[in-house]
Amino acid sequence: MTNNIHPIFDRLIQKADREQRLNQRAKVLWLTGLSGSGKSTIAEHLEQRLYNEGFFAQVLDGDNIRTGINSNLGFSLEDRLENIRRIAEVAKLYLNSGIITLNSFVSPTREIRHYAKSIIGAPDFIEIYINAPIEVCEARDVKGLYQKARKGEIKGFTGIDSPYEAPENPDFEIKTHECTIEEAVEQLHEFILPIIRYHG
Repeated sequence: MTNNIHPIFDRLIQKADREQRLNQRAKVLWLTGLSGSGKSTIAEHLEQRLYNEGFFAQVLDGDNIRTGINSNLGFSLEDRLENIRRIAEVAKLYLNSGIITLNSFVSPTREIRHYAKSIIGAPDFIEIYINAPIEVCEARDVKGLYQKARKGEIKGFTGIDSPYEAPENPDFEIKTHECTIEEAVEQLHEFILPIIRYHG
């Protein structure tokens, strides 16, 4: 069957041409951390700030993706891997369109994040560790997920009965229990700006 597939990527408008048109460098920011660490909020605020500054950015968020393209997946490690594979492929499409993608996903294991990086390509994959202790995340718990996990109503919940492996060498780390959301966004904005700015 695969013998009948003939990709035409090389005949399409290339990423560099799209970056020039959009006046930016396309990258994939991969925000990883426990549920409640602040990933989605930071991504949302950073997207708005970049938009206000003339950048073309797009948030891919775990909950949003799981209501659409990944609505048929559960939370087993196998399904999480497939979840990330699909997300990484979508992010790669955005990347090749010249867009800055802000990915907000727990992506709990180093293997899963390495898999995403291998799909997207190491030069364009920027791992951002949104670091907050589990007790802080649990205290925030706006969705009530930790409470349900503690009661056994949710199985395989990261940090409770499923492991989270913190990045060993992230490209950038934000300790959200030590700063406000505004400060966190400012830190990430300052870090990313030289990377996404177009230099011709």
